[in-house]
Amino acid sequence: MVRNAGRVTRFVVMAVLQAARARTLGLPEDAAYSWGLNRAVFYAAAKQGFRQSPPGGDAPSGSPTKSADREVYRLGDDEALRDPSSNGLVFTIGGEDQTPAKFEQSVVSRFGSQENFAAAWGEAMRIVGGFDRGTLESRQGFYEGVYKPRRDELSDSWTQRFSPPPKSRTRPRS
Repeated sequence: MVRNAGRVTRFVVMAVLQAARARTLGLPEDAAYSWGLNRAVFYAAAKQGFRQSPPGGDAPSGSPTKSADREVYRLGDDEALRDPSSNGLVFTIGGEDQTPAKFEQSVVSRFGSQENFAAAWGEAMRIVGGFDRGTLESRQGFYEGVYKPRRDELSDSWTQRFSPPPKSRTRPRS
């Protein structure tokens, strides 16, 4: 089914690569999709001036810690809030759960079909799989070493391969 196919933006590239990062670091696929969308939303908000000071305290990688009425989940030195009331591991930002259904709506749909997304997902997993665990566990290392050097190339490549331009609506000449 083709829905919402269009340009694969840097936001979509970030979401897919972050999800592949989380999957490679051991999160189940649905939780990895939630993580990827959460981090893409976070960085998009940060780019537009949103600043959030990270919650304090050190905890082992991949473990939750409680802070007031929220739960902080750490993946390497990166962290996100999770919804402790949800079934499974679902991350939240701005009061909204980043569910696999939202990942489907915001990310997968940009590829035009499940098959196209599966091809891009496989490519993302190969890219991320080529990096050592230390790079993937580092927020800055991931951004500088994995995402930033590939964001434009992947955006252009995935748009060209998986999101063809819409058909022209010009009238035929008589």
